[in-house]
Amino acid sequence: MLSIYQLKPRFQNLLRPTVQRLYDNGTTANQITVLAGVISLLVGALVASFASHLWLFILIPLWMILRMALNAIDGMLAREFGQQSRLGAYLNELCDVIADSALILPFALIAGVSLPLVLLVTLLALFSEYAGVLGPMIGASRRYDGPMGKSDRAFVLGVLATGIALGWLSAAWINGVLAVVGALLVYTLINRVRQGLLDAQRQDARPHPLPQQEVPQNAPSE
Repeated sequence: MLSIYQLKPRFQNLLRPTVQRLYDNGTTANQITVLAGVISLLVGALVASFASHLWLFILIPLWMILRMALNAIDGMLAREFGQQSRLGAYLNELCDVIADSALILPFALIAGVSLPLVLLVTLLALFSEYAGVLGPMIGASRRYDGPMGKSDRAFVLGVLATGIALGWLSAAWINGVLAVVGALLVYTLINRVRQGLLDAQRQDARPHPLPQQEVPQNAPSE
């Protein structure tokens, strides 16, 4: 499925000089991961605290762009500079779902917006990421399939928040967009499970090299 995630390599190439400077300055991937999670919580809390001032929703798309950059940077630091770790894997997944929740939930505080719908979208985002994480447990890769992956959600919610901040969208429009996002998240969840199963089947079908037979040390020579 087409997803913004597929544009990630080009985005990473633009960030590579910045990543090199951060590494030279001693910055670690885990520090970037935690920083992105903490700022997401702060942005979400600020917007939620003053949700009646709709112009503040402009902070969400502005932060979404920076967050996507930070997410790419922490991954590049981990892979390209030997900073991968088990702790980093935990932090990456946990901070992502925490940040997602913090940035989606403030939409529920807009007058006329459906609270159950916002909560449903939040839960479906969590479930879809969990489905992706389960891939390695069945012998598949970590699944990032769309059509409503993390990058896609960031784009849609950023556009939605921009329309809210500019006063272009009514509550009915917001509910309609959230309903579409929810439906696409359901499809994403199913797609990640399906693609994970297919990936695991492909892994199982690969020929495994036969172990070399060791000749006993005292075996008689021919």
